[in-house]
Amino acid sequence: MEHIHELGNEIPSSMVLFSKPNSAITDELSYFDEKCRFEGEICFLIWKGAITGIGFGLDLTKADIQNRMKEKGLPWERAKAFDGSAVLSEFVPFDPVELEKVSMKLFRNSELAQYATHNLMIYKPDEIVREISSFMTLEDGDIIMSGTPKGVSNYERGDHFAAELLLGDEVILECRFTAE
Repeated sequence: MEHIHELGNEIPSSMVLFSKPNSAITDELSYFDEKCRFEGEICFLIWKGAITGIGFGLDLTKADIQNRMKEKGLPWERAKAFDGSAVLSEFVPFDPVELEKVSMKLFRNSELAQYATHNLMIYKPDEIVREISSFMTLEDGDIIMSGTPKGVSNYERGDHFAAELLLGDEVILECRFTAE
């Protein structure tokens, strides 16, 4: 909700979903231009229709293009699904029973840029899986990026990002990216 207010967007009446093709997935952060922003997200790995792993992702967005598409009621793929726009960490095994204990921290150039907990999610991961499964088949290896908290921003070449996923107070995954 804080991210929706941060961007001055309307609260959607239903879940907003979009897809990223395989060509969007990478483990290297590229710099695209001054209008491209980062959105840190908790990500879930699907196996046999269920969440079996957890990771971190940067959802890159060409904000100027997204805003033009939204104004015209057009799909967002040009702004969200471009090559290299889903920067993903490794995934670690995860028991979805512990979802309520999950949180994420994203640091940009050593300063906390984003922080999220399960409680801040508009739609909880199980709801997201059910919604997607209502109209398409989730296949083994599919990844769900869960949405971002407040703190999104444009980034620059050379920016350093460090992310932590936590289960309670325990860090279960750390990753780093540098914008090249």
